[in-house]
Amino acid sequence: MLRGNEIKKPEGKLGVLLVGLGAVSTTFLAGVEAIKKRIAKPIGSLTQMGRIRLGKRTEKRNPLIKDFVPLAKLEDMEFLTWDIFEHNAYQSALNAGVLEKNHLESVKEELEKIKPQKAVFIKGYVKKLDGKNVKQGKNKMELAEVLMQDILNFKREKNIDRFVMIWIASTEAYLEESTVHSNLKNFEEGLKNNSNDISPSMIYAYAALKMGIPFANGAPNLTVEIPALRELA
Repeated sequence: MLRGNEIKKPEGKLGVLLVGLGAVSTTFLAGVEAIKKRIAKPIGSLTQMGRIRLGKRTEKRNPLIKDFVPLAKLEDMEFLTWDIFEHNAYQSALNAGVLEKNHLESVKEELEKIKPQKAVFIKGYVKKLDGKNVKQGKNKMELAEVLMQDILNFKREKNIDRFVMIWIASTEAYLEESTVHSNLKNFEEGLKNNSNDISPSMIYAYAALKMGIPFANGAPNLTVEIPALRELA
């Protein structure tokens, strides 16, 4: 049975690492900033407004999840993003068109401060997109190492205590498991040899897990299901 690490208490700052600064992530960022400024309620947020039932229904013990589970406070969250376009979060949110401009104006100052790092992007995996804000490296292992350096720099700059990484970028081209995915040794060799079976989402996941950072996949990519990354986790 696989066993995870002990979950640390939510003390200090939580670094939220967002891969992709598009419609989903900018809506999330705008919402968090609006809630922090008390100009909006966290409608739809399970952790902030959801309740958990304890005991029998007749006992009527239904505390808020955020009061029952030790979670980080919204005020303790710091954001680092990667994207193939250079637009800051405010500009990206305007382009996405999910939120009305008057809502975005109320958190414009906060969103403009969130500027994306260059992304790991390989056009063959997402053929309909192309951007210039892209990392360069001699192989995929080097790209993973550059991502890890981004995280370390952010940790020092913002005095971050712990992290989580979330893939909210575009869905990648379909891949099937191959030998390079079968174990960590093969996977790391594949990174060094620029294997076509290793996608950008796998590179991000590898970088996160290598640093002991939880990784959540928000798209139907073949990523953390592969044996190599489960072994690393």
